[in-house]
Amino acid sequence: MATAVKLLAAGSSLPPTACLVGSGGQRLGSLPRGMTRMPPTPRSRASRPGVNRDELYHVAEASGLNPSLEGYLNDRKSLLELHKASKVSISEDESTLDSIGSWSGCLLKEQLRSGGLQRTPLFREVEHALEFPFYTTLDRLDHRRNIENFNFTVDQMLKASYLSCYTNDDILALAIRDFSACQDTYQEELRYLDSWVKESRLDQLPFARQKLEYFYLSAAGTIFTPELSDARILWAKNGVLTTVVDDFFDVGGSIEELGNLVTLVEMWDKHHKIEFYSEHVEIVFSAIYTSVNELGEKASLLQDRDVTKHLVEIWLDLLRSMMTEVEWRISKYVPTAKEYITNAALTFALGPIVLPALYFVGPKIPESVVEDLEYNELFRLMSTCGRLLNDVQTYEREYNEGKVNSVSLLVIQSGGSMSIAEARREIQKPIDTCRRDLLRLVLKKEGAVPRPCKELFWKMCKGMLLLLLPGRLV
Repeated sequence: MATAVKLLAAGSSLPPTACLVGSGGQRLGSLPRGMTRMPPTPRSRASRPGVNRDELYHVAEASGLNPSLEGYLNDRKSLLELHKASKVSISEDESTLDSIGSWSGCLLKEQLRSGGLQRTPLFREVEHALEFPFYTTLDRLDHRRNIENFNFTVDQMLKASYLSCYTNDDILALAIRDFSACQDTYQEELRYLDSWVKESRLDQLPFARQKLEYFYLSAAGTIFTPELSDARILWAKNGVLTTVVDDFFDVGGSIEELGNLVTLVEMWDKHHKIEFYSEHVEIVFSAIYTSVNELGEKASLLQDRDVTKHLVEIWLDLLRSMMTEVEWRISKYVPTAKEYITNAALTFALGPIVLPALYFVGPKIPESVVEDLEYNELFRLMSTCGRLLNDVQTYEREYNEGKVNSVSLLVIQSGGSMSIAEARREIQKPIDTCRRDLLRLVLKKEGAVPRPCKELFWKMCKGMLLLLLPGRLV
């Protein structure tokens, strides 16, 4: 999956913070949290729910005029905001927005190439908007970027009445102080999680990738407010555990060990009636059992009902789906595309990470919500998007391991007429469809699932699009 990332105290114009560093050493951002009082920035159309394409139709028609479009070029800020708004698409039938996005992107790129934006406050903002649409961001990386670029845009912000009583330095100091206030908590959480990995003996499993920092980045970048520490810890713990289990099913375990693990989880509190097939099985099961029971107790107190059983069911769904993949691989069975994606969406393993976290983000979630079609559709769309993104990246490795994925199935179904490169491009269409459908469901006002819970599905999707799209941080 992603290239290794590390958290460290980095010297910069900001106080020491937990910074994300890419494989090439470049600074990519940081992991602060709690900046809920960061000074507001002018709200772009792209940040508002729903973009009325009828209102923008006449703008799309402008693309048929002279390519120079002098009026738009003379108002670069408006052109940038128009480009951002064009990316807020919630259905496939968005030809107006697509047209606007295409020609506005071309104009902005031309401005960058020609040097027209050099030495202007918009230069960095345009670069960022072109490389990272709003659906490929982590909230806290955006917050850090806003602070670092604040000096470039503060003059415009000060024109607003709600900022008129502040000076540039006052606003920046407030943002930095708020942004940095929770760094000790982040470091403490990471130290706790590191000790948990060692105490659970997960670091002793030779087949297991160590992905703690990766999942903590995902947690802190997504669930960043001070009061959601339990949700972050659950997110990171279950991310580590799902990676260990994935590696166990892929390379680390025999068919007997895998079956033993599934049986142990099925028996749960009665697991002592059977023996562990191996020490590896004991380590993996014990880590899952202890973690689920501990977090289930906390979630049950918050929800005023017992939810531990649901958490166990989530793990069982994952393990059974992984066993299905193993059985396909052993028997050399080639599933249909529908069989594959139905099972593979589960084996992408977002269930134990996202679904339990919903219990910690605030609203009460009755059992009727968990059983609602909307809840399950949100999960399906998020998981399918992630699985397809991953398939595009990991085709060669999985092919060498004798596993099928959506890319190889497309090639097989085409009878060899489609190349791997063509199949990868074709997979982008359902990825885009899942993203749009998920956003539409999240923005829908009515529904059984509370809005903060809906947003968590969307935030996970954004993180995956940031980390798994070709050319990103993977």
